Amino acid sequence: MAQLQELIEKSIKNYKEGSIVKGHILEIRPNEFLVDIGYKSEGVIPASEFEDVQDIEVGDEVEVLLERLENDEGMVVLSKEKASQRQNWDKIKKVFEDSGLIKGRVRSVVKGGLIVNVGVEAFLPASQIDIIPPKDLTQFVNNTYDFKIVKINEDRKNVVLSRREIIEQERSDKRQKFLGTMKIGDKIKGQVKNLTDFGAFIDLDGIDGLLHVTDISWARINHPSEALTVGQEIEVVILDINHEKERVSLGLKQGLTNPWENIEDRFPIGGKVKGKVTNLMPYGAFVEIEEGVEGLIHVSELSWTKRIARPSDVLSLGQEVEALVLGINKDELKISLGIRQLEPNPWDEIEQRYIIGKQVKGKVRNMTAYGAFIELEEGIDGMVHVSDLSWTRKINHPSEILKKGDEIEAVVIDIDKGNQRISLGVKQIEEDPWKSIEDTFKIGDLVTGSVTKIANFGAFIALPGDIDGLVHISQISEDHVAKVKDVLKVGQTVEARVIKVDRTERRIGLSIKAANYSEEQIRKESEVMDSLRPGEDMVGLEQAFLAAQEEYRPGDSKK
Repeated sequence: MAQLQELIEKSIKNYKEGSIVKGHILEIRPNEFLVDIGYKSEGVIPASEFEDVQDIEVGDEVEVLLERLENDEGMVVLSKEKASQRQNWDKIKKVFEDSGLIKGRVRSVVKGGLIVNVGVEAFLPASQIDIIPPKDLTQFVNNTYDFKIVKINEDRKNVVLSRREIIEQERSDKRQKFLGTMKIGDKIKGQVKNLTDFGAFIDLDGIDGLLHVTDISWARINHPSEALTVGQEIEVVILDINHEKERVSLGLKQGLTNPWENIEDRFPIGGKVKGKVTNLMPYGAFVEIEEGVEGLIHVSELSWTKRIARPSDVLSLGQEVEALVLGINKDELKISLGIRQLEPNPWDEIEQRYIIGKQVKGKVRNMTAYGAFIELEEGIDGMVHVSDLSWTRKINHPSEILKKGDEIEAVVIDIDKGNQRISLGVKQIEEDPWKSIEDTFKIGDLVTGSVTKIANFGAFIALPGDIDGLVHISQISEDHVAKVKDVLKVGQTVEARVIKVDRTERRIGLSIKAANYSEEQIRKESEVMDSLRPGEDMVGLEQAFLAAQEEYRPGDSKK
């Protein structure tokens, strides 16, 4: 009995708190292990302190840290994890000094990163987990990885790890291998990593390649997402390699059959095609006539006669249309199409339908400073120039006698089929009154008319037959007239004598002051008019109107 007591006391002396001792697994419980270190009582260690719990068996030897010989329950307090930490610290320092790698198991997520067991508890910042910091850190918990030790604090027993540096190095090695072995024209498989407006970035296992949007498909696509999805695996062709910048240009469509080969045989110029409208632009409509092949119908090729401002006015996306092939540019992958060519061009027979000299009817569609456009039929306009509106009146703007929507009659005076123009005349419907002007107005005739326009050199008087005569400022009164507007007003009715008739120049000179003159006096005034210099005398109507710099009308603020 005394010997047994001595043996126990001797045994107890060998167990010191803080020392590492060997023990054996005595019992496996759901969440813990009962460990016997040969002491008078056993210790319990949580299963979480063991890495490969499923491989632990009863009787296995383990090294543990003896934290306390006895707790409140009379059991030994042991720690497998702390024993490993103490044993592994020297290993940690050596790996750090040698810039080596260490394997560890992610235990939990903490603020700013992960806690990793590498023999000791270490911190892995979120920025060092991967090249692109992941949003969900829980996906790494309980997984084992290789890490690089980037920082240690021996006093505090702190360790900082990086997995990103390992990945970057691996990618750099793969990148160099790729750049050294691959060449233009090679085919390689990759995974779609990211999509942008201008293309897709493809992960080629170590290096990213750019697949431009124009190289994704032979068909026109507006955005890579129309043909690709992130994570999709595709086979691409290497189009270019920039070794200095480590950039790779890729093509997807280059690995597919080019639909533009022998395009002229399948779609000969002048042949009819059918297709679907895929895009509408202000200048035209794109039509897919075959997978990967689109043609453009320019807005000018939609109709012979209709005024179409935008293709969307007559076409819609997805609409099936028939068109004629007008031209093919294989180098630029372009096909020109036309819809109007499916119908006869009404301008081809325009001269048969609108004979020069023929009288026609139409509606005033639009007016400009130089004339009025008359719609003769849908899409066919004729233009009446301002000079062809009246034989006798000087028209400055067609709105003086016309308004939109008016239905008028005119005569076809010219046809320019090449430029699709028809010239019309309104005055040509009637005989030119100036041909027989001497029969209507004779020198000495007393006439009555109203003032239509006032200028600095005289006043225009409307005479019977829609003919204007001009009273020169010198012919208004016997008294000196400084300004015409001081004596005459627009709309005022006056009596005057005809003192000048010139059929060639299309002008009639009038004199108000000669209304009561004798024949001899009238003859003398006529001679005076003949002697005046151009610009001072009674000039031709057109020149007179152009020279009217000080027009005055009732209500004008100009004095």
